[in-house]
Amino acid sequence: QVQLVESGGGLVQAGGSLRLSCAASGRTFSNYVLGWFRQAPGKEREFVASISWRGTYTYYRDSVKGRFTISRDNAKKTVYLQMNSLKAEDTAVYYCAADPQLRPTTWDYWGQGTQVTVSS
Repeated sequence: QVQLVESGGGLVQAGGSLRLSCAASGRTFSNYVLGWFRQAPGKEREFVASISWRGTYTYYRDSVKGRFTISRDNAKKTVYLQMNSLKAEDTAVYYCAADPQLRPTTWDYWGQGTQVTVSS
């Protein structure tokens, strides 16, 4: 089992920045690929970014490339999502997820989510 707890969400003006954190407990953190997803009201949850076991590979959805950066600290068992140049359309509940596979179709573990609201 892996437990994931997100933090760092909040209200920010358009153009501003936030850094989300996701702390993990349980099994060996470095055995898992970590991802960030988001779900806006009335929309399906969507992939935002993911990072491989040691951080060698990162993946992003097109709309956040150049603005968001995913990183991880295996010693602290934490994954981060630095979000810059935020837009109103980035407003959503953000979830972190973990899975042993690099590009899983479904993710094994999920956090409870943290709200990000971008005011325009």
